[in-house]
Amino acid sequence: MPTTLGQNQYGKAETRVVRITRDGATHHIKDLNVSVSLSGDLADVHHFGDNAHVLPTDTMKNTVYAFARERGIESAEAFGIELARHFVAGQEPIHQARVRIEEYGWERIGTGDGEARETGHSFVRTGQETRVTQVTYDGERWQVISGLTDLTVLNSTNSEFSGFARDRYTTLQEAHDRILATDVSARWRYGWTGGDEPAPDWDESYRQAKKHLLQAFAETYSLSLQQTLHQMGARVIDSRDEIDEIRFALPNKHHFPVDLEPFGIENVTADGAVYLAADRPYGLIEATVLRDGTEPRIPLDLTHL
Repeated sequence: MPTTLGQNQYGKAETRVVRITRDGATHHIKDLNVSVSLSGDLADVHHFGDNAHVLPTDTMKNTVYAFARERGIESAEAFGIELARHFVAGQEPIHQARVRIEEYGWERIGTGDGEARETGHSFVRTGQETRVTQVTYDGERWQVISGLTDLTVLNSTNSEFSGFARDRYTTLQEAHDRILATDVSARWRYGWTGGDEPAPDWDESYRQAKKHLLQAFAETYSLSLQQTLHQMGARVIDSRDEIDEIRFALPNKHHFPVDLEPFGIENVTADGAVYLAADRPYGLIEATVLRDGTEPRIPLDLTHL
């Protein structure tokens, strides 16, 4: 039966690179997980096993290490742009490069003697979130999608869920004061596509986008997680001109008051309560918020982005 080769790509996934920059006794660390994927004129390798257009994935790994040493890592986005440009410009059969990067944060460990001071060379992994970016380049235009995963947030009040639809299987009771908690997974797309337009300050843009979505989470009286999601996205779009689109996947991390009546204990009172933090099943709320006049381009499924 005749067949046709469809979309295809290949690359080196999850190259871990740690770059230490020494400024005298003060050191700086960049810790990345880099995945490179190339596509283009690659039909012959699939049909005939002809490797003439196939740059080895081992070469991609080596390039990541060499670029980290020779060019440094200013930001995850800037590093991804350097790599994508190199592979498209350096290999004629390659028409598009996609570089995905996860960045793991570190902060300095302070000493405890006398006044609190930071050491120049000791670090602890920050436990809040993983920064991510995806850079795609086709030789003419850039697309940069950045964001974060596993940013755990919680409001202990100012959240409710009531007035919802019901059917014969509905047992959930309305909640007029509940815990709202989620692990934020967010991706935002920059309007920058290259050319003469200057690139954004990637690190500052990341810090500000994270700040605004956190502030929106904290400041919104939530009638639903959907409403909170929209407020977070709108706050980022309204505050950051360089960002045109943001997509969220927010699991609703349910907290249920524990029934302590069998022990003669009243649990939920004005001075607090004890909750069961359930890990699964959970509600999953997903949506995209766009700047007016723009088209959605972030994939709907953030699992592999």
